[in-house]
Formats: sequence, structure tokens, C-alpha cells
Amino acid sequence: MATRIVVTGDTHIRSWDDAHAALRAAVAGADIAVHCGDWVHLNTVEGFRAAARRAVVVHGNSDPFELRAALPYRELLEVEGLRFGVTHPSWAGPEFPPAQLFADFPTDEFGRLDAILYGHIHEPLDATVSGMRFINPGQGYPSFMVPGTYALIEAENGRMRSEIIEFAPAQ
Repeated sequence: MATRIVVTGDTHIRSWDDAHAALRAAVAGADIAVHCGDWVHLNTVEGFRAAARRAVVVHGNSDPFELRAALPYRELLEVEGLRFGVTHPSWAGPEFPPAQLFADFPTDEFGRLDAILYGHIHEPLDATVSGMRFINPGQGYPSFMVPGTYALIEAENGRMRSEIIEFAPAQ
């Protein structure tokens, strides 16, 4: 049976209770929930961790100093024979090519990765660049002209299948 991984990020809320109900349900129903940074408040982190069966979290560029000190910049998730790097590039400004994230996961430190899960651009992306799978879940809330989205990854025996799920239309 496949391991279900829900990937979100860029929620920008003060409390996990403020997250959209559909996103909260997806996180609670996943085997593993990954948040790719930009929480804004520690209450959100605590609520996310409490809701998830297993949580993998990193900080983002919009997070205050206290969160940056409490959460890692990068994480490694190993599941079902797959290796995922997780980050929110705090060095990033405007949209950037995904390949720039290779520098955040040097092979001598992280080994071979199967995918990099990342936040920051608020636009969903699931693409392979230079042999690496890059998955950005989009933003964890609906806003003007941008829907709320997350990525759903099903991992099993060294294989993954992923899709971007829209849980709330743009407002």
C-alpha cells in the first residue's frame, strides 16, 4: 500500500485553525505531511504538527527570527525507498529556475535525491529538470486570482506518483 504524502507551504497564517478546512483535512488524512515554509507564526507550526500523523517542516523567508531559529532550513525525508529534499529558499527573491535549488542539497552532504519539495513561488509546479523532480505545492490558501493548492505524492517501492490538488478556488 502506497504512503500518502501531502505537501503544502506558504500558508502565511497565525494559527493552524485559520487554515482552510480542506487543507486541514488533507494533512490529517496523510501518512506524512510536509510543510515547505512561510508559516508566519509558531501557533501554525504547533497546530500542523499536532494534526499530522508524521510532520516534516522547514522555515521560510517570511518567517520571523524565532521560527527560523526553531525550524531547519532543509530536511531530508526518506520513505518507500525514495529520498526527498525539503526546503523554502530563503535566499530567493522573485521566481527562480528550480535548478538553483541543487546548491541547497549538495550530493556529498545529502546523497542522491529523487525529488526536491520546495515553497516560495506560490505557483504549483511538478517538473523534471536535469533529471531531478521538483515539486512546489503552490500556496496553502486561496487569494486573488490564485487558488489554494497542495501536492499529493503517493510513494511505494521506490516509485512516486504526484498531482497538484486545488482545494479552494481563487477569490
